[in-house]
Amino acid sequence: EVQLVESGGGLVQTGGSLRLSCAVHGFTFDHYHIAWFRQAPGKEREGISRIGRSDGATYYAGTVKGRFTISIDNAENMVYLQMDNLKPEDTAVYYCAADTRDWKDFRPVQPFAPALYQYWGQGTQVTVSS
Repeated sequence: EVQLVESGGGLVQTGGSLRLSCAVHGFTFDHYHIAWFRQAPGKEREGISRIGRSDGATYYAGTVKGRFTISIDNAENMVYLQMDNLKPEDTAVYYCAADTRDWKDFRPVQPFAPALYQYWGQGTQVTVSS
């Protein structure tokens, strides 16, 4: 069964750090990309980072660039999101999602378009207190 499971959320003070994990289960695809999205109450879902399993290419939204780092451990089928210098506006439910297309040498024009992603995790809450 294909499944994505997030963990690592919690409560942290402004300026603190958290590391989120996304366990990838049941994938038989050689090529896939994992992205992190987040959704705060009353706001639209926002794509914030993406990484390719094969090439390790990364994307970051401007709101997190320089503070968040995405990484992948192919041996363990894990994707991580290291979040540093957290701000209250980072408070949201964080989801990982998988795009199982083989993009080969192409890159998506909109890497964070939700329609690109076929599988989603259940989410983990991150709360940053001021």
